[in-house]
Amino acid sequence: MRSRYTAYSLLLRDYVLATWHASTRPSTLELDANTRWLGLEVRDHTVVDDTHSEVEFVARYREQGRGQRMQERSRFVKEEGRWWYVDGDFQT
Repeated sequence: MRSRYTAYSLLLRDYVLATWHASTRPSTLELDANTRWLGLEVRDHTVVDDTHSEVEFVARYREQGRGQRMQERSRFVKEEGRWWYVDGDFQT
């Protein structure tokens, strides 16, 4: 989770896509250079089983001069020893 947040903040589109599970990975991804990421707080981590895990986080950012927050419960799957982002549920 932290590495994906860092990749978003550094505009490392290829890394974000490379850590996304093939079953849900978008064909393209645009990252906004005008978005300033301010911080990540991991609120919860749940091990579902040996190959599935969930992470709840809040990411704070500034867009067009306004502070914003994104809260998500993300799902990850482990395949061949590597964790992949699958999808998540946004919360407001």
